[in-house]
Amino acid sequence: MYSPESNGKRYQLVCVIVSFGLGSKALSIARKSGMSGGTIMLGRGTVTNRWLRLLELTDVRKEVVLMVGEESVSKRAVDAIDHHLHFSKPNHGIAFTTPIGSVMGRGGKEYESSVGDGGSVSVYKAVFVIVDKGRGETVMDVAREAGARGGTIINARGSGIHETATFLNMEIEPEKEIVLMLIATPAAEKIIHAIRDELKIDQPGNGILFVQDVDETYGLLNG
Repeated sequence: MYSPESNGKRYQLVCVIVSFGLGSKALSIARKSGMSGGTIMLGRGTVTNRWLRLLELTDVRKEVVLMVGEESVSKRAVDAIDHHLHFSKPNHGIAFTTPIGSVMGRGGKEYESSVGDGGSVSVYKAVFVIVDKGRGETVMDVAREAGARGGTIINARGSGIHETATFLNMEIEPEKEIVLMLIATPAAEKIIHAIRDELKIDQPGNGILFVQDVDETYGLLNG
């Protein structure tokens, strides 16, 4: 099993969410900064709360860029992307880095909150929920009811009807959706359990839910 501490190095998942058409630019900047490559996926925003638009997304097309790299390289890459795309300005996108965290939905494991190096608790959790196509909105409805502010629904499928897409080294059958949410740590457990209970994630075939601690964020609004 992949370990974020393998070979004495700490590896991170880098997630960059930008307006449609800017994913390739972000990936090109990252490569020039030392990242080996990444995956660009099409998503749509779901945020409805204007007071705290946590993912800086509206109901328009977005591109989600996923990359994995060693911690220092990831930091350099995201700083470079931030410099060029100006995440500090409203609606210019967001980025965050995260180590591998918890998993739910494979073997019936319970959600377990983890802490980072030195015992510090992550300010945000990145929650990934993989469900059948059409159920992403249901996930968001449940999450909002439990207190979530918004998220992104990503289409996940192969280029052909009989092909599969790969996400975090797992094959995803065609006609799936990935729901991505950034949730403040104190609120995360309630939202995660609400999704698990409503969608019966623990039962085979009903979906998979990943939880990851967030190391750094770029472009999030305070308030």
